[in-house]
Amino acid sequence: MKNNLNSISRRNFLAVSGATIAALTTKTTVLATTDAILPTAPPPAAKKFPIGLELYSVRSELARDLPNTLRAVAQMGYEVVEFYAPYFDWTFTQAKEVRGLMADLGLRCHSTHNSIESFTPGAAFAKAIELNQILGGRYLILASEPGNIKTVEDWKRLCGQLTLASEQLQPHGLSAGFHNHQSEWAKLDGSLRIMDFIAANTPKEFVLQLDVGTCVEAGTDPVAWIKANPGRIKIAHLKDWAPGRRADEKGYRVLFGEGVSPWKEITAALESTGGVEFYLLEQEGSRFSELETAQRELDTWKTFRKTT
Repeated sequence: MKNNLNSISRRNFLAVSGATIAALTTKTTVLATTDAILPTAPPPAAKKFPIGLELYSVRSELARDLPNTLRAVAQMGYEVVEFYAPYFDWTFTQAKEVRGLMADLGLRCHSTHNSIESFTPGAAFAKAIELNQILGGRYLILASEPGNIKTVEDWKRLCGQLTLASEQLQPHGLSAGFHNHQSEWAKLDGSLRIMDFIAANTPKEFVLQLDVGTCVEAGTDPVAWIKANPGRIKIAHLKDWAPGRRADEKGYRVLFGEGVSPWKEITAALESTGGVEFYLLEQEGSRFSELETAQRELDTWKTFRKTT
């Protein structure tokens, strides 16, 4: 509230100065008290980052029984799922049925993993658009580059194709992106790293989906990468990695939090600079069953978030 005494001009003040000191004191006290009891705006709520599961983590269960696998994932407490390549074989009717089931379970699908055909003008591109719109998706992610991409010119051509796809997806409310593996942290033609090349040759709205485990395995600093690409790491795969043999349950066999990835620093960078919108836990396999692995990883994530 504005204190009315502050709006009185010098002339008006002199005119009213004959009023008693007691009256003036009382008025000031009332105003001060009124100001003191005005409700203050609540502090802004902390931004929420939904936790999801890349469904490749439960691929055997998904292939065997998709509806009950989604039910199990929802019951665990996952909020988001990312479908991978086999989803593209669905009919539109099947996609609508999956969307209805997810709605009943409180699950959302914001992104899908796709082959290069989903980014190539034609029938496959049109189908990818419609399937993702039915599922409620936002992002079509290229799961990996085609096998014929080797040279600088090959990568230029691919980046041009992805840029065109990105532009053509926008009117449909969708965006394109790329999912890194270990190999994309190698230098291209002995100079720029492939991931740096992709970032430099695609538009800023093109998503650089970060697979943390492969980044760490390649010896790349994930925090530095995030900070070098502000706003472009909208999705992160929370896959861990530890040096050692697969036979000893090392490498990608470790669960989230068991490897060497600096998760506290990574999530801080993603949320302050990277532009992350949601997280996806991912596991290629472990010493536990697929569903138990998914549950254990989610439990660890929840504990981790309570301490950060």
